[in-house]
Amino acid sequence: MFPEWRRARQGATVPCAAPQEVTDSQSERSLTRPWVFAITGASGAPYAVRLLELLVTHQVPVHLVVSRHGWRLLETEVGIGSETDLQAATGDWSDVVVFTDDDRGATPASGSAKSAGMVVCPCSMGTVSAIANGASRSLVERAADVALKERRPLILVPRETPLSLIHLRNLTAVAEAGATVIPAAPGFYHRPTEISHLVDFVVQRIVDHMQLDITLVPRWQSGA
Repeated sequence: MFPEWRRARQGATVPCAAPQEVTDSQSERSLTRPWVFAITGASGAPYAVRLLELLVTHQVPVHLVVSRHGWRLLETEVGIGSETDLQAATGDWSDVVVFTDDDRGATPASGSAKSAGMVVCPCSMGTVSAIANGASRSLVERAADVALKERRPLILVPRETPLSLIHLRNLTAVAEAGATVIPAAPGFYHRPTEISHLVDFVVQRIVDHMQLDITLVPRWQSGA
């Protein structure tokens, strides 16, 4: 059911450090309040699956929302066509609550519902545009609007190239509003030899900005 990069992981131990006690208030909040995690229709399904796998493995509470185009993306890129398939690919969902994108009255739609923040991975340019303009037409868009108005972390992971002037202006707008933009643009200084290494490079940056103590790839050292 899964392509090669996923099958290679089946039965393997996730190469992460065990969760450690944290003292930083933001890190503490990240481990006790749920993260809203949205998957939309931009190419980059492997990033979403790997990130969800890590959060599940480290028992980070997740409020999961997958848009209609997000489900199409998962089916097209990694052969995951249902919630059951996604759970099978990522592990025990004891700490995962799933919401439908058309339910704008769901928990993540309210600022009174406490959360650690929100991640949209991958984040389509249509979603970026909606967030930049406060459209709030779906649960994904409304939850992002909530994160911004409540001054909670909002991490957007766009995957688009080339970028039009409209894209750049919308990305600037969300950054000015307080979002963190992490393009799905892996580096190569760690000399990756597999696609999974490229995926982990980007996911590492995401969990770093979520203030989670998870190590996937070697940290840069200048050798000095």
